[in-house]
Amino acid sequence: MKFKTRFAPSPTGPLHLGHAYSALLAHSAARTRAGQFHLRMDDIDQSRARAEWALQIQDDLRWLGVTWDGPIWSQHARSAHYILALERLWAKGLLYSCSCTRADIKAAANAPQEGAPLIGPDGVIYPGSCRCDPEGVMPKHAALRLNMKKSLQLFDIKHISFSESNQNYTKTALEMIAQIGDVVLSRKDMAASYHLSIVCDDADQGITHVIRGEDLREATFIHILLQRLLGYPTPKYRHHRLIREENGKRLAKRDDARAIAAYRIEGRTPLDIRQMIGL
Repeated sequence: MKFKTRFAPSPTGPLHLGHAYSALLAHSAARTRAGQFHLRMDDIDQSRARAEWALQIQDDLRWLGVTWDGPIWSQHARSAHYILALERLWAKGLLYSCSCTRADIKAAANAPQEGAPLIGPDGVIYPGSCRCDPEGVMPKHAALRLNMKKSLQLFDIKHISFSESNQNYTKTALEMIAQIGDVVLSRKDMAASYHLSIVCDDADQGITHVIRGEDLREATFIHILLQRLLGYPTPKYRHHRLIREENGKRLAKRDDARAIAAYRIEGRTPLDIRQMIGL
């Protein structure tokens, strides 16, 4: 099986040192194995994605020596693929429409009888206010959630596991329900959430290895579950360390001072960048 990996940044800001680290790791892994490295744009959120950022990201990657195979995929252009996956899950009775706002969810989770709200890889764990069995045709332009408990029961899934760096990570069905809950797979203004879109993209592109930051390790349980529900293969996962500031805070898109473009203007070289991130 040919080694295939990818780098899928969101074009909502500049490429920074953390992105460079992830891209260079994945690119090196592909090239040393005579495999393929693909570039995708996680631009499903068109309210935040910008074409100029996508072009800047590509330019910075080329400057770093990162090359990619085949065309650049755009999630925004793949909405029809995500809708088909949603319809498959809806037909199995695994989705339901949700009208709750973030404020509604936070208020319900903060209710006195609930105690402190639990935070999972998809944010505040949904309290199930709209949970129901779906009826009729899947609604369009609606927020759709995965019924976690029903999904696990219908497919008789006792646990979700994956291994990396000689370490095993496992969540039982009860832990999946309590620690993750009913995640959003589609929003009113987007054809799919991050979780569903990257699972569909990895499957359609034949990705065999996913190399990404350790902040996404918990989300991997969601992705493996979706792969099982949709009949997709599960890639091998590697979650690398995050590049942080001197005070330990992780870098973010808004940290323009650590942007690759800013370092280029200063006259830094690709070798300088590699030394900064420990490569």
